[in-house]
Amino acid sequence: MPANQDHPEPGEPQTDSSQTEQYQKKLTLWDTINIIIGIVIGVSIFKVPSLVFANAGSIEAGVVIWCLGGFLMLAGALCYAELASSLPETGGDYVFLSKTYGRGTGFLFGWAQFVAINPGNIGIMSYVFAHYAASFLEVSDDWAVLLAAFSACILIFLNLLGLLIGKRAQNILTLAKVIGLAAIALTGFYLGMQNTNSIPELLSTKSQSAPNYGLAMVFVLYAYGGWNDAAFVAAEVKQPGKNIPKALIFGSIGITAIYLIINAAYVWGLGYDGLLKSGAPAADLLGNAWGPMGEKAISLVIMISSLGAINGLILTGSRVNVRLGMDHPLFAALARWNYRVNAPIFSLVTQGLISVCMIVLVGTDIGQQILAKPFELIQWEIINWNQYGGGFETLIAATAPLFWIFFLLTGLSLIILRFKLPDLERPFRVPFYPITPIIFCATSCYMLYSSLDYARGLTILGVIPVLIGIPLYLKNHQPKKDQPTPPDLSSH
Repeated sequence: MPANQDHPEPGEPQTDSSQTEQYQKKLTLWDTINIIIGIVIGVSIFKVPSLVFANAGSIEAGVVIWCLGGFLMLAGALCYAELASSLPETGGDYVFLSKTYGRGTGFLFGWAQFVAINPGNIGIMSYVFAHYAASFLEVSDDWAVLLAAFSACILIFLNLLGLLIGKRAQNILTLAKVIGLAAIALTGFYLGMQNTNSIPELLSTKSQSAPNYGLAMVFVLYAYGGWNDAAFVAAEVKQPGKNIPKALIFGSIGITAIYLIINAAYVWGLGYDGLLKSGAPAADLLGNAWGPMGEKAISLVIMISSLGAINGLILTGSRVNVRLGMDHPLFAALARWNYRVNAPIFSLVTQGLISVCMIVLVGTDIGQQILAKPFELIQWEIINWNQYGGGFETLIAATAPLFWIFFLLTGLSLIILRFKLPDLERPFRVPFYPITPIIFCATSCYMLYSSLDYARGLTILGVIPVLIGIPLYLKNHQPKKDQPTPPDLSSH
């Protein structure tokens, strides 16, 4: 096949070998680890530590909860390591769910990723970038929607230039992020050395409010979320049987270590009481040490971190769209793969348009009115916009329940596939089976409940687009009589 040819994939699912042969395996172990770190370490570590320690009740309990979150992430990573190394095809969860529950479930996951989950996550990170960019540029928050849309568009454009550009952007952004985190850690320990508080005095300090360990864990698990997206690009990873498990395991351990170091810097540099009172501990830490210059620096670090997360989501999410197009003729255009730049051009463009539309709809008064109008017409006031503080919180609330229900189904698929496909070659097997996948599934159940309790009526904004996928699937796969054989489009 010519290197510069677009190739659609309509019709029935392809075999594993033909599917994996279509992609140039350009992602090394280091690239895959960078994707994981870039997506996971987004913005939570700059904000949620004060919430975690406040709900933990003490420093010791807070550290235990952060460690427990890392352990639960590792349990999930081990499950995904077995699934992705056994089925190293583009699409990740889409493939696992299709193999386990059938094409319908895989379709709903791919459709949910296409119209809600991935564009929502891109929008979430875009709003974080916009907030800090407005602060860095010293412009009004009225620019937030425009800045958020701009960040998504510019990174979509970079990925349109090809996989090599996309992965290089990811590696550079991740490196810059790690340098910024190192600066935060050094600043915290430097300030701690200047303070008179000793470690025993810090450890003896307790929170004034009653501990809420469950809520603390919700914040921690949100901070650890996103590592599973590496499975979406499994078909483009060199030696996937070896490198995917290594990337997931090393990435999880590395992220846990980074989070523990940064939290230690917060506690040591601000003191326990100072951390509890801080809504933005990273900004307060650098502001105390370096004044206005420090505040500018932390805004820049968080902007870079947000861009790294956006780029990782764009790179991995577009591959799920490709698999959706490969298996379902109605979406065949999404599977067009440009071999000259090694990227799914139409998938990236469509993903960008949906993301920008979502950013505008939830972030502007006019957009919110458009979303609420159908419910107002039937006098069903279930969306309370005042409960959520802008586009960031709105998108989290609307999309989180969808994410966790599919996450749970993927965890269960590992157990089911052990029985359904016992002869499947498994280069990596999850240790301590079945305890490890049970821990992962239990965690997903808890987070699904917590996300539903938080979103309440706003859940409907994420559910309705997914439910639209059911008639689309049925129409796409209903038997057709007296229809001519579709032409071969591979030459177009």
